[in-house]
Amino acid sequence: MTFPAHTPVLIVEDFKTMRRIQRNFLERLGYGDVDEAADGAAALELIAARDYGLVISDWNMAPMTGFELLKRVRASGRNADVPFLMVTAESGVASVAAAQAAGVSDYLVKPYRQEALQEKLDAIFARAAAG
Repeated sequence: MTFPAHTPVLIVEDFKTMRRIQRNFLERLGYGDVDEAADGAAALELIAARDYGLVISDWNMAPMTGFELLKRVRASGRNADVPFLMVTAESGVASVAAAQAAGVSDYLVKPYRQEALQEKLDAIFARAAAG
């Protein structure tokens, strides 16, 4: 199960190179409607202006972390249910548990391959389609 290629995706990542890699992965998977933000605060502005079908966010950023962004998105009104994939080097049990408690859709540990991203996206959208 994949999400439609026209679904708008927001990449939130402070490192430009990593944003480019993620965009390239998504484009190779057929998803071309991709916006980018360098931190959680910039992402909130984009999310307020546009409905996204998926947010892919790094955890460690300033001034607003991906974890704080996740909590803010989940507490928001109209975008509270947007699928949210946390992509980070944070692989500790406590970090994963905190993200799950905050409502993350899935979690992907850096570094990762395009195939791993595809598997996570398939799982996220299969769960969303199931209701």
